[in-house]
Amino acid sequence: MKNLIWKGTLMILLTLFTGCNTKKEETNNQTKTDSSASNEITLSKQQIQLGNIITQTISETQNSVEQKYTGVLTLNQENVKTVSSRAMGRIEKLYLKTIGEYVTKNQAIYELYSEDLAIAKQDYFTAYKQLSMPGEFGRNAQTMLQSAKQKLLYFGLSNVQIESIKTANKVSPYTIFYSSASGTISEILATEGNYVMEGSAVIKVSNLNTLWLETQVNITYAKNLKIGQNAKITFTDFPDKTINTKVTFINPEINADSRLLLIRMNIPNPNLQLKPGMQAIAQLSQPNIKGLFIPSDAVIREEKASYIWIEKRPGVYENLMVETGVESNGMIEIKSEIDPSTKVVISGAYGINSEYIFRKGSDPMAGMKM
Repeated sequence: MKNLIWKGTLMILLTLFTGCNTKKEETNNQTKTDSSASNEITLSKQQIQLGNIITQTISETQNSVEQKYTGVLTLNQENVKTVSSRAMGRIEKLYLKTIGEYVTKNQAIYELYSEDLAIAKQDYFTAYKQLSMPGEFGRNAQTMLQSAKQKLLYFGLSNVQIESIKTANKVSPYTIFYSSASGTISEILATEGNYVMEGSAVIKVSNLNTLWLETQVNITYAKNLKIGQNAKITFTDFPDKTINTKVTFINPEINADSRLLLIRMNIPNPNLQLKPGMQAIAQLSQPNIKGLFIPSDAVIREEKASYIWIEKRPGVYENLMVETGVESNGMIEIKSEIDPSTKVVISGAYGINSEYIFRKGSDPMAGMKM
């Protein structure tokens, strides 16, 4: 009986010892694989199959790239007219006091009390009265009248207003000024009772028949943009409305904080249905772009770098830092030069990356110079 117990105990000890040695050997083999290279990882055939890891050599192709950007409609600043005071004085009355109010050409905007204008009017009135005087006085009056008229025109009076001075009983220090264009009031810059200097802005009148659509584009994607590029515009508030237009402006300066670039398109608005402040989506098309394109999921993107996995040899994969370009329809451009014979992982890249971090405890790009 004792012999049987001893033999049983011996068999258990041998089994435990054999298991420990096997486990230790597997651990040693795994350690040897992971330490072969800092940016490599070796996978078994079973792992490759389960991870759906697919490689492919890539070559330059032509692609039509479409990108969508959300923007906001703004005033077309080329169609904004500023009505300014042509003389120093006090705003006696504002005839238009509400932003968004429509004003027509030659409609009264404000009345100005101005001593400078009153003096200029009086000079014109006096010269006109002296025209009928005989001799030298009459001839000099003609020159004075022309000079006074030029000054009144400079102050912004119309010919009709100037002619009315001739028949007035007395010269008034008050003058009404009129709009030189039709449009919508976009800004009111003066108030009744306040004094204004010569050249001070009173109101701004905007023609809303065309608007600007401005949007911000990531500098990575902006490299291939150009003036005159086609754009299809859709609107959040009008889902059925589509406008075809072109890129009219690309800001030469990049926002240093956001790394974004402003671009602009002209939007026709003949029926004034669209309003400044509305959101719109610009779809920019770039046909026949030549480059190396791979699936977007094949690129591992981090804050300061992007990289792909390539097959160095059967079962062994290596990460490679790359510069990316435009991205559209699930494909992304690789700007970096890649040997045509290189097999790029186009499926399963994130699985390889996760396995690498699990085994080695760090990101593949950790410590590499950017």
